[in-house]
Amino acid sequence: MTSLSNGMTIGLERTNNDFFISLKLTGKLTHEDYQAIIPIVESALAKVVSPNIDAFIDASAFEGWEVRAAWDDLVFGLKHNNEFRKVAIYGDKDWLESVSKLGNWFVTGEVKHFTDPAKALAWLAE
Repeated sequence: MTSLSNGMTIGLERTNNDFFISLKLTGKLTHEDYQAIIPIVESALAKVVSPNIDAFIDASAFEGWEVRAAWDDLVFGLKHNNEFRKVAIYGDKDWLESVSKLGNWFVTGEVKHFTDPAKALAWLAE
């Protein structure tokens, strides 16, 4: 019997107005996944005037979104588009490159795709 899992694991670090968000995406994300994670991030960001966000997204086990979850992701990105400085998406699926290019349309910061997690983290630290 095969067990399939999906969801998000989040790490959130804050220094003054600077945030580092790390996400591990697994399987196909659902609206319920976003309902669990977004309030945590929103609560942290609400306490800061002009937050600056760098994000590392581990999409190595990511299979995509359900439609409503994709909408949740878009709404969150648009709401906080001016707060993102850098978003590094790590994973070896070819379509992640397209996702990163699309992400550049919706956030003022830079979104890049990486196939090596060490290079992604080094870019974020620059």
